Amino acid sequence: MPDELLLDVSDMEPPDPLVRTLEAAEQLKPGQYLRMLHRRDPCLLYGNLIDNAFKYFQRDGLTTAVEVFIWRENDADAAKAVQRTLLNG
Repeated sequence: MPDELLLDVSDMEPPDPLVRTLEAAEQLKPGQYLRMLHRRDPCLLYGNLIDNAFKYFQRDGLTTAVEVFIWRENDADAAKAVQRTLLNG
């Protein structure tokens, strides 16, 4: 099972990016995280993630304007996988 699930919402119109990202986050299994690619900062997403017990890290994207890494609040393995990904590129 891969650690990372990739979701590219950069070509979607609102509210699809928000809806699809929240749906994908809910499907995360232990040890998995979601890397969401977007054309702009999805500021409405962050409060929804916190309210639903997710952690996130946002950075400038490698292939899109923004990347957001999302994992379950209590999932230490997923948090470590995100850290490894960030350190390795």
